[in-house]
Amino acid sequence: MSLAVLRSRALAGMDAPEVLVEVHLANGLPSFTVVGLPDTEVKESRDRVRAAIQNARFEFPARRITVNLAPADLPKEGSRYDLPMALGILAASGQIPADALQRYEFAGELALTGDLRRVRGALAMSFGIARTGRTFVLPAASADEAALVTDTEVLAAGSLLEVCAHLSGRQALHPCQPAAATDMALPYPDLSDVRGQLAPKRALTVAAAGGHSLLMVGPPGTGKSMLAERLPGICPAMTQEEALESASIQSLSDAGFDVSRLGRRPYRHPHHSASAVALVGGGSIPKPGEISLAHRGVLFLDELPEFERKVLEALREPLESGRITLSRAAAKADYPAAFQLVAAMNPCPCGYLGHPSGRCRCTPDQIARYRGRISGPFLDRIDLVVEVPSLAHAELAGTAEGESSAAVRAAVERAFRSQTQRQSKANARLGPREIQRFCALGSQADDMLRHAMERLHLSARSYHRILKVARTIADLEDAGAIATHHVAEAIQYRRNLADH
Repeated sequence: MSLAVLRSRALAGMDAPEVLVEVHLANGLPSFTVVGLPDTEVKESRDRVRAAIQNARFEFPARRITVNLAPADLPKEGSRYDLPMALGILAASGQIPADALQRYEFAGELALTGDLRRVRGALAMSFGIARTGRTFVLPAASADEAALVTDTEVLAAGSLLEVCAHLSGRQALHPCQPAAATDMALPYPDLSDVRGQLAPKRALTVAAAGGHSLLMVGPPGTGKSMLAERLPGICPAMTQEEALESASIQSLSDAGFDVSRLGRRPYRHPHHSASAVALVGGGSIPKPGEISLAHRGVLFLDELPEFERKVLEALREPLESGRITLSRAAAKADYPAAFQLVAAMNPCPCGYLGHPSGRCRCTPDQIARYRGRISGPFLDRIDLVVEVPSLAHAELAGTAEGESSAAVRAAVERAFRSQTQRQSKANARLGPREIQRFCALGSQADDMLRHAMERLHLSARSYHRILKVARTIADLEDAGAIATHHVAEAIQYRRNLADH
């Protein structure tokens, strides 16, 4: 037989379209050609495949080899086609049986020794294969990740030789068992480590309960980063569906996904020198950025004014929609980006405005320019702003511990259950009609909000965000209706925003 056809998967955003790997051997001068819109990584697989076949003690046919990756109009990138190419050559040359190939799909990068290395996007590919009923054969380093999709049978292999032994019936590969969501298997940093700061901790609790965005303003060293790191530990537990969705996006990154972290909310902390492409994603073949890798988790932007303005402006749309669409000349990709934004900044360029030491020497113009690096439309999309002041020695040296993350998380879980029972989503994700239905105010609370709107010159977006935050505060108190003091607290968080 001089023709073999195998199946593999490409990656296009969150999807993994099927790719037919057609291998044909013909008479003529020895050559190895790959067609079907391959990129450089795929073209380089020719040398890896040749060396892997020879080092696995098979014969590399001295014939004219043509590999077609179909459909031809779908861009092919990555090294995942090494394994199906090698198997196709061996099947077409009669060195392994070809009749069993139709029951499987293959993906894997080959080392020159014939060993298999991990591939990017194993979980996304496994989701695609689940609909076909075929078995997925891939490197052992990626098998645990792919096995998270319980509808797909996954076989883990360590080398090309092991795959050939399985297809020849000499030694079967064993199915990989899926891992269970752990959530708290690796402990989160505990909120009780943060001394004092009762107001920021309260804002953090409100943010966790309703999925709201948060901006912390304060001098250096007051605990802003510590507070942000502890937010994932007090957020509600992810559902199995959310955990798999988050894991699937992370599996598309170059770092891959560690199955021991299944169920843990992502915490992404990009440096302020990050580009817009690094944050929102991109490339000639679009890959997910930090906002998508933080899906269902926390994106922490420290030193917010130090980020380039165009980088922050790129976050405005995904903050509202929870998705990002990347359009390039060669491809288009749509990624989820339902992240929770937490940001921190100093009150002025030197950081010590209002500090008891009186160290700040910044002029009003310098302060205005510093704060002006963040646009009004971007700030308008932040739900809560809270001051994180310097602490006195007595608060730092005291032995009394604050509430633990476990205690705060229990209150957050109760509030979140109320939201899911009432509207099946977090308060931060409510639309205009849902706000009208679930965030109705009494006459006194409505009068208070109306006066605040006039005095602070708030936008319609600010009005809706105040209502959503007030609804979350009421849920934390297990209150059915939004009371005046709930609205007052929500307005105060918005007033802090107006001050900055």
